[in-house]
Amino acid sequence: MAGWVGGTVRPNAQGRWPGERLGLAQDGPTSMAGWGRRILALLIDWFIAMIISSVWFEGNPLVTHGIFALMHVLLLSLFGTTVGKRVARIQVVRLGGAMVKPLRVVLRTVLLCLVVPPALIDPDGRGLHDRLAGTVEIRM
Repeated sequence: MAGWVGGTVRPNAQGRWPGERLGLAQDGPTSMAGWGRRILALLIDWFIAMIISSVWFEGNPLVTHGIFALMHVLLLSLFGTTVGKRVARIQVVRLGGAMVKPLRVVLRTVLLCLVVPPALIDPDGRGLHDRLAGTVEIRM
């Protein structure tokens, strides 16, 4: 009777912590990377692209964007992290923990460079670019 009076148990759509629905730890390594870390990593990577663009390409904004995208494709495909993500102790992996394949990295990077998909987040805090690529940013 107590179960019926209390109502039915419905799973929380958001989970108790970001990434719980994805099978990620609540904290520590392999937990979902927080917004602060992710924004720091993005700013560091963009700053590096701006420096390269300023030194060799007169700061051309399209070249800066291209360098940023190229850094992401190469470094995520090879190492699962970029310079900024490494500093912030973040790694990009496929759901389940495997390395991200190059075609998924390209898809994720193109969507990231469009700016709008990363702003469309789900209850776990993953942007549309991560959901469509089947990836997640975790702490290292």
